[in-house]
Amino acid sequence: MISCDTVIIGAGPVGLFQVFELGLLGLDAHVIDAVPHAGGQCTELYPDKPIYDIPAVPVCSGRELIERLQQQIRPFAPQFHLGHTVTSLERLANGRFSLRTSGGLVFDAGAVIIAGGLGAFAPRTLDLPEAAPLVGRTLHYKVAQPALFDGEDIVIAGGGDAALDWALALVERVRSMVLVHRSSSFRAAPASVARMQTLCDEGRMQFCEGDIVGLETSDETLAQVRVRTRSGMVRRIEASQLLVFWGLHPALGPIADWGLALERQQLVVDPSTLQTSVPGVFAVGDINTYPGKKKLILCGFHETALCAFAAHAHRHPGDKANLQYTTTSPALQRRLGVRDAAGADVVAQPPPRLEASAA
Repeated sequence: MISCDTVIIGAGPVGLFQVFELGLLGLDAHVIDAVPHAGGQCTELYPDKPIYDIPAVPVCSGRELIERLQQQIRPFAPQFHLGHTVTSLERLANGRFSLRTSGGLVFDAGAVIIAGGLGAFAPRTLDLPEAAPLVGRTLHYKVAQPALFDGEDIVIAGGGDAALDWALALVERVRSMVLVHRSSSFRAAPASVARMQTLCDEGRMQFCEGDIVGLETSDETLAQVRVRTRSGMVRRIEASQLLVFWGLHPALGPIADWGLALERQQLVVDPSTLQTSVPGVFAVGDINTYPGKKKLILCGFHETALCAFAAHAHRHPGDKANLQYTTTSPALQRRLGVRDAAGADVVAQPPPRLEASAA
C-alpha cells in the first residue's frame, strides 16, 4: 500500500501544474494516468499544434508545454504511475481514501484530486468489418510518427481541426492526399479550411465530399478507399494509408460510479475550493463544472491554486496555510530548490524523464 498526502488522477497539463501548487504548500503527490505517458490531451490529440494562450509564453506546442511543466514540478519529486486506471475510490472511516488501480496498486491518500480532462476517451472509429485488421498499420486514429506517411498515398477523413491540421502538416510529405468529409461545411478553423481549398486549387491535394463505405485490401494492406459521393456514385480512391479524425467519445469511466455529484457527465464542484460533493475529493480542469466555467488550460491552472489551499485545509484542519510569494519566501524557494538551506543559489537542472510503471 502506498501512503501519501494526495493522489492526482490525470497527468495532463492541469494535473501536472496541480503537483506544483501542492508542492508549494508542502504536500506530496502521486499522479496516476491511464495512458503510458504524461500529457493528457496535449500529447494524445495535438502534440505539435501551437498553443498561444499560456501566460508569458507567446507560442508553444502541446508537447513543449508538457515538457516545461515536467521541468517545473521536478523539485517536488512527484511519483508517477502511468498506464494505470483508478478503478475504485472509497472514503475510509478516518476520512482518508483508499484507491485501487487496474495494475493492482493500492493507495491510502489524505485527499484526492481528479484532473481527468474529458475523462476516459476513445476515437470514433470506422465501423467496417475490414477496418479492424488494418488499425495501427495502414488505418490510424492519431498520428504518432509523421514520417510513416512520407511518400505515401493517403486519405484523411474528417472535417474538424485534427483532420485539417494534419492534412496541412502532411501535404508536403506525401505523394498524394485526398481529404474526405461528409459535407462541404467544416468545423475546423476558417484559416485552415481556406488553406486546404487553396492547396486543392493548386492541385496539391484533393477534397471529396462523401462517406466512406468500404475498404479494399491487397496482401493485408490498404489498397483503396471507397467513398459514396453526394451524387450517390461510389468513388474508389487509391490509398496506402487512411487517417480517420472523427472526434472522440468522452466518458467518465469508473469515476461515474464513485458517488460524486454529476451534471451532464461533469463533476460538480464548489468554485471557491474545487471540492466535489464528497469532502476531500476535488476536481480541476475540463472534468469539472460550476457557474461560469470556461474550459481553458489557463482556467485550469487557476483552479489548481485554489484547490491546493483547500486540499491543505482538508489535510491539516486549523493549520492555516499563509499566502506566500515565490519571489520573496525563503521557505518556498527552498522547496523549489532554487536556494539551499544557507540561502545560496542553486543551479537549475534539466527536465526529468518520466517512465511508465507496469500496468
